[in-house]
Amino acid sequence: MTYVPPDPPVTPHLMVQDGHRALAWYLEAFAGTENNRFDMDDGRLGHAMLTLENGAAIYLADEFPEAVDHTGTLAPPSLGGASVTLSLAVEDVDRWLGRAEAAGGTVIRAAADEFWGRHAKLRDPFGHVWSFTGPKAGA
Repeated sequence: MTYVPPDPPVTPHLMVQDGHRALAWYLEAFAGTENNRFDMDDGRLGHAMLTLENGAAIYLADEFPEAVDHTGTLAPPSLGGASVTLSLAVEDVDRWLGRAEAAGGTVIRAAADEFWGRHAKLRDPFGHVWSFTGPKAGA
């Protein structure tokens, strides 16, 4: 019997500060859909699963510094920056970058055609770095 995971084989689980605001941002900036959500009694976001416009899935939660020995992760501001870049394969790099920037993201690298396709980078308001890759402009 072959094991079939319930979610994609690798799903990034982003730790953030101000989880409810982050959830709203990712839904807007990446045209996401909220699949499920669990709010903690203390008001923090315990867990949410989102599906982005391109079909990618991400998990999202508030950081729990008091339980880092259990969760193993903190949000980028607590770490002094992001430790990974999240790459999204998209049909229109400029549209994705523009929407995320309009929602409050900071462009790190403007969209440009490379020998392999179009690429741009953005830091979201919660410290995570996103790389948008897709076909060259006009392709």
